[in-house]
Amino acid sequence: MDASQQTARGRVVLADDDVLLREGLASLCERLGYEVAGQAGDAERLLELVETERPDLAIVDIRMPPDHSTEGLKAARTIRERHPGTGILVLSAYVEVEEALELLAGGHKVGYLLKSRVTVVDDFIEALDRVHKGGSVVDPSLVHELFSAQRRDDPLSVLSTREREVLALMAEGRSNAGIGRRLWVTEGTVEKHVRSILGKLRLPEAADDHRRVLAVLTFLESR
Repeated sequence: MDASQQTARGRVVLADDDVLLREGLASLCERLGYEVAGQAGDAERLLELVETERPDLAIVDIRMPPDHSTEGLKAARTIRERHPGTGILVLSAYVEVEEALELLAGGHKVGYLLKSRVTVVDDFIEALDRVHKGGSVVDPSLVHELFSAQRRDDPLSVLSTREREVLALMAEGRSNAGIGRRLWVTEGTVEKHVRSILGKLRLPEAADDHRRVLAVLTFLESR
């Protein structure tokens, strides 16, 4: 037990009123090397756990008791205000665009993932690790939904088709290397596209990681 704790990726708390799903997530997290510090069946208990356990990550269902509306989202917002160092990965049974955009406006240590994605273990562990390390994760289904919407005053109209593809993959939280593998191009080619995207969107000078977040937010807010 001590050895596994020493090599743990991080500490997580889980919140979902579906006990079987919650136990399954806990088991999966432990197999992936995370220490599960506690479980909750409602938002109130989740907030108590975060306050007492101070986990690295909180995995939260959007809809929880008593009303099964957006209790999990509200709890995530409270966690972000009280404990900004805690990463938040929100799970949803289906794409909820407005809720996702509100959550992702934080820009770092936050993710939105469909529950169906959890069964793809590689995607799930990549999402956990990315949020834990300070990044953001957007479910590809949400990205597709956002790209399907059309607006006349599209701030992304200055981007080429390939640059839009790169930006969409950036929004999913993929690294340059990951984008290159998906598009079958070299990492150097991706870096050129990213530089072009940042320049065309006229983002303010800042650290590259921060400018990437700003680019993703521009993409999300344009949908």
